[in-house]
Amino acid sequence: MFPFEVSFPTLIYFGMGEIQRLGQEAKTLGQKALLVTGGSAAKRTGLLDRVQILLEEAQVEFVLFDKIEPNPRTATVDAGAALAREHRCDFVLAVGGGSVLDASKAIAAAAKSGRPIYDYMRGNPTGSNQMLVPVQDALPLLTVPTVAATGSEANNISVLTHWDTHEKSSINGPALYPKIAILDPSITFTVPARVTAESCADIFSHLFESYLISADKTNVQDGISETLIRLVVEHSLTAIEQPNHEEARSTLLWASTLGISPFAAGGRGAGMPLHGIEHPLSGIFDMAHGRGLAILSLPYFEQVILPDRPERLARMGRSCFGVMEEDTRAAARATIDAVRHWYENMGITEKLSDFGVTREVMPHMAAEAVHIGGRGVGHLPSSRKLNAEDIIAIYEACL
Repeated sequence: MFPFEVSFPTLIYFGMGEIQRLGQEAKTLGQKALLVTGGSAAKRTGLLDRVQILLEEAQVEFVLFDKIEPNPRTATVDAGAALAREHRCDFVLAVGGGSVLDASKAIAAAAKSGRPIYDYMRGNPTGSNQMLVPVQDALPLLTVPTVAATGSEANNISVLTHWDTHEKSSINGPALYPKIAILDPSITFTVPARVTAESCADIFSHLFESYLISADKTNVQDGISETLIRLVVEHSLTAIEQPNHEEARSTLLWASTLGISPFAAGGRGAGMPLHGIEHPLSGIFDMAHGRGLAILSLPYFEQVILPDRPERLARMGRSCFGVMEEDTRAAARATIDAVRHWYENMGITEKLSDFGVTREVMPHMAAEAVHIGGRGVGHLPSSRKLNAEDIIAIYEACL
């Protein structure tokens, strides 16, 4: 196990009905909130009205910014930051899925600094991100996740897309940790089946990526990851078939928070290469991030993990998917089949060509994956160094 540091400063309230705390908790952060959400879901379900009433009852002023799109864009973040500065908002309240939470973190940073958020992003040709990241100063943030997926409600990472160039990358820093997160599983009851499936694939990817390429002797982290994967697989179909199932929704919501936390990933000496391969897809084609991860994961298993880490793939299959084969390679292959079957049961059966992806764009996407995901080292670190040709082969297997 490699040395690692853990900082988990977010105060979390978890449980059915905990949304009722929102007004009083918001009051501890400031007097006027920039209330950030997406364009439809929170309104359609009545959650936005409920949040506004709770703020009014607590006598907390707010300014609504309801422009956040999936795969949030830098221009949208800059508009939100400008609105926060114009109205002198002293904290940010994020109510929504991972895109809303990620955008809200970036808004909190840009509102404080007055700089375009693209200045913070890897890929900016000026290299300004090297001066600005890790982010040290931002407005306080309160998060209310409405989807169990990214774990963004309690981490310090924000993933954005610069639409002018279709670059998708992340910013991070201690100032981006939310001060407070309210995790109320009842809020996730209205999440549609398609989004629930994509969200479960996202949680799964957060857990398996570093697990499969991990260094030896990460026993605690392995146990946490295996338990969480098993629970996500077990409860995913229940949540899809019975959207109001309290145990299933609670399990997925807490698993999403823990799945990308240092408790599962710390000390592994491994990153999230599949995310680096997927980001150009959602950055260019605007597809759902979780669905892209699911589509890419099977050829990634076949082409990278099976030859390099068959014992890890076999272990995941035996611990999380009920694989019984004793031979390591046979168990590894059976694990890939089990994951494929799980995806099919959740309704994830598409190919990249279904989203307009062609072979012609693959070299550009692979170059972006290496450039941004590789962070300047000339390859994408995984169980081995993945170059552009390796990444193109994975894309091609998904057509």
